[in-house]
Amino acid sequence: MGITKTEIFNKEQNDIALFAKAFGHPARVAILQHLFKIDTCVCGDLVSEIGLAQPTISQHLKELKQLGLIKGSIEGTRVCYCIDPEQWHKMKQVMLAFLNQDLSSKTECC
Repeated sequence: MGITKTEIFNKEQNDIALFAKAFGHPARVAILQHLFKIDTCVCGDLVSEIGLAQPTISQHLKELKQLGLIKGSIEGTRVCYCIDPEQWHKMKQVMLAFLNQDLSSKTECC
């Protein structure tokens, strides 16, 4: 596998790529949608809600947590997850600034 050379890109470019990774798999999108729908921390089993095996759900939760979009806390033998509002707001600002770019009306291509 090749080296990504993320250090040659600026912080904004790296942030956009990392945040976009969260939406790169429908399971992560489903997890985020579920967390927004319940509007609280989920300590229960996401397996029945999402329909994937526990190890797969755990891997996607780990990815979302590493990206900072969710946070987890340990309650007894369970880990509870919820949306990290600060990081979600940051991600929205970065992604909206990127997605709100428009081509100038005089741009012609090919």
